[in-house]
Amino acid sequence: MDKTIATFKKNKFQEIRVGIREFKGNDLIDIRTWTMTQGTEEMVPTAKGVSINIHLLADLRKCLDEVEKTLKDNKML
Repeated sequence: MDKTIATFKKNKFQEIRVGIREFKGNDLIDIRTWTMTQGTEEMVPTAKGVSINIHLLADLRKCLDEVEKTLKDNKML
């Protein structure tokens, strides 16, 4: 499967795309920065990102929950 699930703006010229990708027979959750190519409106992926085996989704979710809790405890959210 190669599918973008969600996208959100990072800044005027970049966005973050979250998707599911297959690479060398492994299914991965891919969180990557995409940028606009100079002189066009076309978006291309950058090397800035992370790909995680789909079996690690629960671990990723746990980490993000901990980040959110820490931010709230420190009144940053």
